[in-house]
Amino acid sequence: MQVPDRTVEKELLAQMSARGGHVLAAVDEVGRGAIAGPVCVGIALLDGSTPDDFPPGLRDSKMLSARGREAIYQEARRWPLAVAVGSAAASVIDTVGIIEALRCAAADALAQLEKSGLHPDAVLLDGKHNWWAQDSLFDTEPTVPQLPVTTVIKGDASCAGIAAASVVAKVERDRYMETLAQDFPDYDWEHNKGYGTRAHLDAIAQVGPSPYHRTSWHLPAVRSE
Repeated sequence: MQVPDRTVEKELLAQMSARGGHVLAAVDEVGRGAIAGPVCVGIALLDGSTPDDFPPGLRDSKMLSARGREAIYQEARRWPLAVAVGSAAASVIDTVGIIEALRCAAADALAQLEKSGLHPDAVLLDGKHNWWAQDSLFDTEPTVPQLPVTTVIKGDASCAGIAAASVVAKVERDRYMETLAQDFPDYDWEHNKGYGTRAHLDAIAQVGPSPYHRTSWHLPAVRSE
């Protein structure tokens, strides 16, 4: 299991400082491939005062068990300057598409962080695709501030800040899906968290989709009329 470090984050913070910037947003998304529930974006803010000794055991959320994520959740929240998780509901995904929904979720997280008076000067983004950038010719106003973005493939495994955002976002989305499962027990969301397991698809075929399903995704278990 790869152990994250702070190499990329500290290099970016040094470059930012030379240009007058101070706060770096480490960003990861959770729930992008689910067929039900929101897509969530975790943002962990870092600056030159962020300690190097990040929580022991901090890893990419996908590499940790549910119990492991819960065990490190509070420490992952405390280590950065601040952490927030934003979300965009299935209805938003159906209306604007998954990429714009990611930006909506990021905007939600940023709005929470603004309450602490912190504003990022640059973004460190997990993955190879810069979904943060507002690249549509038809967008009249960006959903999120257009900041310098650095993408890192498997950044949630290699960068401690992204790993922290990953763990916090995963835990909070999983908890939300478990809460929904109490009112929608047929779909087994307590276990599949909205992803397309066989049992989940079978349930959709039997009882139909819920208001929390991404119906624009042409769910394979939904029969065409």
